[in-house]
Amino acid sequence: MKRLFFILHYSFFILNCAQSQTFTHYVTTDAQPWQKGKQVSLSGKAVAEPTLTVTDQEQGHEFRAWGTCFNELDLDALELLTPDEQEEVMRRLFAPDGDLRFTRGRLTMNANDYSRRWYSCDTVNGDFALKNFNIEHDKKNVVRLIKKAQKYQPALTFWVSPWSPPAWMKINNEYCVVSSQWNTQAKEKDYLLFDDGGQPDPSEMQFLGERKGVFPRRLASQNYIIQDPRYLQAYANMFCRFIELYAEERIPIDMVMYQNEPYSYTPYPGCAWTAEGTIRFNRDYLAPALRRRHPEVELYLGTFNTNRQDYIEKILSDKGLQQAIKGFGAQWECRQCLPQLREQYPDLHFIGTESECGNGAMDWKAGEHTFFLLSDYLGQGCDEYYFWNFLLPDNGISPWGWTQNALIQVNSKTRQVRYTPEFYALKHFSRLISPGTRMVGYSGRDKDVHVSQDSKTPVVVFRKEIGKRREYIITAGNFTDQTKTLTVKIEKKYLNMNVAPHSFMFRYFFSIFTVRV
Repeated sequence: MKRLFFILHYSFFILNCAQSQTFTHYVTTDAQPWQKGKQVSLSGKAVAEPTLTVTDQEQGHEFRAWGTCFNELDLDALELLTPDEQEEVMRRLFAPDGDLRFTRGRLTMNANDYSRRWYSCDTVNGDFALKNFNIEHDKKNVVRLIKKAQKYQPALTFWVSPWSPPAWMKINNEYCVVSSQWNTQAKEKDYLLFDDGGQPDPSEMQFLGERKGVFPRRLASQNYIIQDPRYLQAYANMFCRFIELYAEERIPIDMVMYQNEPYSYTPYPGCAWTAEGTIRFNRDYLAPALRRRHPEVELYLGTFNTNRQDYIEKILSDKGLQQAIKGFGAQWECRQCLPQLREQYPDLHFIGTESECGNGAMDWKAGEHTFFLLSDYLGQGCDEYYFWNFLLPDNGISPWGWTQNALIQVNSKTRQVRYTPEFYALKHFSRLISPGTRMVGYSGRDKDVHVSQDSKTPVVVFRKEIGKRREYIITAGNFTDQTKTLTVKIEKKYLNMNVAPHSFMFRYFFSIFTVRV
């Protein structure tokens, strides 16, 4: 028995009141991805209560970019392939006429958890003047990977966030936050995280959105970067120097975030921050440094990975910080807070900074979950969306022992390439939803997205304005055990969809319909 993963596209054109219509429709299954499917037409009657109704009046949220991260282990996987195979992979990922059409990249300053080893751009203790700051390590690795992407998308732009400051700038003098078998930190140092000396809960760091409830259950009581002004100013200057050195490599960085996941207390490179420390560093050090040296670079607050909304609001309520930032980056649990945050801060740009990384299976379950994430982030008005690793070998194991997913999988023994279900889930979005497309309607989110029936039949409506023509893109999925009849009212017409279940044959149905009116 096979699980089926269907993605459909339908295009309808009515130009100058003509009645002729043209359809484009693709189907992806487990065995046969991206196949042309059957036609469907707009109707004057609804066969079910409309899931969504869209007029031509919604302003919506304008989408800006698809992006991915550039990591050393992606380069290692790529170099398992022949030169021709490498070119094909990069073309499909980055070319304007390729499959995924990435135009943005995410970088890390210093090592992240998918670097080969842990390192920083300045290892000299007390080097506040940054005389030894360099990107020589990056030039041999990540910069080479970026150059391969720029061949197919010369207009790539980038943003940067660190996983950890240099170890000498931290109170534990380590890249990690907590001890484990994968690092050298003494367990005795773990007490630094909490006022009461309690130990971190290792079960919190689970994957696939399965950390039920509030995350993290206990917030760090100390900033792991030393709060002496010399350290904070030097760290802010590091961002500026990093931007400058990458510019010398013709790699433009136009956005900065101060920290990746400040609420993951990690055995790999990471850094815990308090609300007060977050405000202090961004408002008083990083924002002024960027204004002085790189006024063209925008400061976003992120990447936030907590659903403690009152804690996020405590940070965002600072007036000085509000004036310094242009947007907000959310991933993991913070996605749950997006509706309320967008309502409270309508002038901020919101972006999905990292699609959840999975567990190394790279299977249909991961494809289904990623399809929902795409629906929910875009449905909540995020105008950029980023994937984590785009290419990994085998089960995607990291240097610290965890397995994770990628869009493309390479068998390290046979050197065969496999485009995963997540690749095709994204392809059916990114091939149609381009910069300037607006999200104008969403149904499919409930407070608890793990059990909500709505979350198992997400429907999102997008619209493009092309001259006097409006193009509608409708994404729909059915992750339930029953056939679902879904109807979307588009202006004065109805799109009726019979969406198959994951029935006894374990079928999964994801639909995308494009309607041009």
